[in-house]
Amino acid sequence: MDAKNQILMIASEHHGVLKTADVVAAGISKKALAQFVKDHGFERVAHGIYCDPASWIDNMLVLQLRCPKTIFSHDTALFLHDLTDREPLFYTVTARTGYNPTHLTEAGIKVYTVKKDLFEIGMTDSLTPFGNRINVYNMERTICDLVRSRNTIEARVLQDALKQYARRKDKNLYRLMEYANLFHVARILRQYMEVLL
Repeated sequence: MDAKNQILMIASEHHGVLKTADVVAAGISKKALAQFVKDHGFERVAHGIYCDPASWIDNMLVLQLRCPKTIFSHDTALFLHDLTDREPLFYTVTARTGYNPTHLTEAGIKVYTVKKDLFEIGMTDSLTPFGNRINVYNMERTICDLVRSRNTIEARVLQDALKQYARRKDKNLYRLMEYANLFHVARILRQYMEVLL
C-alpha cells in the first residue's frame, strides 16, 4: 500500500484526525505527510495534529491529543456521564500540580490542578459526542471534585448533579465515600447525600 492510502486509512480510523506520531509510527515520512496534508487540504489544528476538512472537528478529542497529561473533569465530566442536561460552555480539565496551563486558559479552558498522587484516582475513559475515546474522571471522582470546588461553581450545578447521581442504578456509594475521604470532603458530602438518599 502506498503512503497516501496508508495515511487515508489512518485518518479514517481516527474519524478524520491525523497525528504526526501515528503516521511516523506506521513507517511513513514526515515529508510524505506534509505533502498529503497539502494535497488533501487537511487543517492543522494543533502542533502535529491535522483534521480532514470534510469531517466535523471533535474539539474534545483534539484537546486530549494536544494535552495528553490532562483529564476531563468537573462540568465536562458531568456532561460526559449524563449527570447534567447542560452542555459545557467551555471545557474543564484537571492536570498535575506543576503543569503550566497558560496555553489552555488562553484558549478558554478551565484548568484545575491536583497533587500527583491524587491525579489518576478515578480516571476512566468515555466517548465524546463524536464517538472518540477520551480520558475522563468517573462519576464518583467528578462528584467529589464538584464538592471540593463548590465555592467556584453554581450551587444549582452541584445540586442537580447530586440528584442525578442519586437516581443512577450504576452509582457506587462505597467508592464515592472512599474518594470523599481521600479528598477530605466526606463530612460535607454526607450532609448532601443524606438529604437525597
